Amino acid sequence: MRALQYLDHGPADLLKVADAPEPHAGRNQIRIAVRTSGVTPADTALRSGRLGRRVPLPHVPGVDAAGVVDEIGEGVTDVRKGDEVFGIVDLGKLGGANADHAVLAAWAPKPAALSWEQAGGAAANTETATRALDLLGLNDGTTLLIAGAAGGVGTLAVQLAVARGVRVIGTAGPATQDFVASLGATPVVYGEGLTERVGEVDAVLHCAGTIADLVTIAGAPDRVLTIADMAPPEGVRTSFMADPGTFRQALHGLADAAALAEKGLFTVPLAGVFPLAGGPEAHRLSETGHAHGKIVLVN
Repeated sequence: MRALQYLDHGPADLLKVADAPEPHAGRNQIRIAVRTSGVTPADTALRSGRLGRRVPLPHVPGVDAAGVVDEIGEGVTDVRKGDEVFGIVDLGKLGGANADHAVLAAWAPKPAALSWEQAGGAAANTETATRALDLLGLNDGTTLLIAGAAGGVGTLAVQLAVARGVRVIGTAGPATQDFVASLGATPVVYGEGLTERVGEVDAVLHCAGTIADLVTIAGAPDRVLTIADMAPPEGVRTSFMADPGTFRQALHGLADAAALAEKGLFTVPLAGVFPLAGGPEAHRLSETGHAHGKIVLVN
């Protein structure tokens, strides 16, 4: 099969489409013929070596994908061959989705309301956003500040929080204020004076940017949760996809998002759509830190 892969850690130009062995579904897994798959900041950080974690080479990146089920592992009873699904790979492998076939460890039916491009980039960010909202324990009527509301996770977190009855304030650049508002948040411009512009909130989800003022805005460090800073100020909570415990706890978010999409209450904004061979361009866009939405590869 074709797969986007790299033979060494380094710049995006190392990514090439080449032949790779086909994976097969194990117990409690399914395999899909991939239509579309996502690119995440974790993919670029792993490829570049910034995470400091080396993987067996060659490595196929990508943790989320959408496609058609063509192989079902032992113990799986909720899908049939030919079903259209979107989902996440086994995170222990740190990749494998950017290929003609991918094995999924968690999935949900692809909602008709989402295009293949949107579905291919939905699962990882949905899981991350759901996990963060669950950990923050927000209820109907509470107020959440999302720092980085125009990014891949931020755009989905806004919608999922609003669906829970949470009032959302989202930081973004001057050019993306209307975009953030269209998702259901009250937009504010990030930067100097943010504390005065935001006012009092119940919790903060840090998806991008600096944390400097967020603890002051939240009132206490444990009311701030980051998914973007691996060494935050003392007391600030962290949650990352690679944590197996929290990963399992948030898988319900895939089905929740699918149900909201069918009601017209959830969509996946796309920052860029590239062919599989456009992996280098997709990674470079992700590394700018200014992608407004999800970056997706099309097979």
